[in-house]
Amino acid sequence: MGPILEAENLEKTFSQGEEEIPVLKEVSLRVEEGEFVAVMGPSGSGKSTLLHCLSGLDAPDRGKVLLRGRDLFALSEGERTLERRKRLGFVFQFFNLLPDLTVEENLLLPVLIAGERPERYGDRIAWLMEVLGLASLKDRLPHALSGGEMQRVSIARALVLEPVLLLADEPTGNLSSKAGEETMALFREVRDRFHTALLVVTHNPRDAAWGDRVLFLKDGVLDPSAELKGPGLDAARVFSRLEELEI
Repeated sequence: MGPILEAENLEKTFSQGEEEIPVLKEVSLRVEEGEFVAVMGPSGSGKSTLLHCLSGLDAPDRGKVLLRGRDLFALSEGERTLERRKRLGFVFQFFNLLPDLTVEENLLLPVLIAGERPERYGDRIAWLMEVLGLASLKDRLPHALSGGEMQRVSIARALVLEPVLLLADEPTGNLSSKAGEETMALFREVRDRFHTALLVVTHNPRDAAWGDRVLFLKDGVLDPSAELKGPGLDAARVFSRLEELEI
């Protein structure tokens, strides 16, 4: 079937007054079926811009993004929105839960936004809450949850419509070290249990080491020769590669 996601020579420049600032420079990458890929880089390296382009939220100046072989930016805005809703799930640093809705109601949001009938997804939501350890929390409001629990809810919400790819932007950035480790372990469990591909962008080497592959973004450049993968991938190897790259 080919890769879930493929980016080809992405370039993106922002204007600051009269100055043009390149943020992405001919970035290419692939995410295969059921693969867990981490993109590692410091703040300001272009990670969030890359994620926005890969998801179709922001158009690159040049290059292509293929999702299941479809060129996202050859589609109309409406078609691109539908493709994003159908294929992608999102997890954010700050959870983005609606404060006046319960856990169960927050999980129902993607269904309502997609214009689907809620009753069609009742069993799916109940099953996700059971599998991800949220069943006892279903009637709680977000303010009554810990940071780790809120991120668990956001991951469950991202899985409701059965995406082929989960995108996460600094998913542990607002969590304690312990909750962050639990969240990354949950991502690995999601990949193994649901065979959902994952792309996580992070500045945290310990988070990156959970991936099957680690890519390194520096000053808008993704150097394929710097990639880490294979047995023994751990935080120490990621730290060492960061030192080699002077990141």
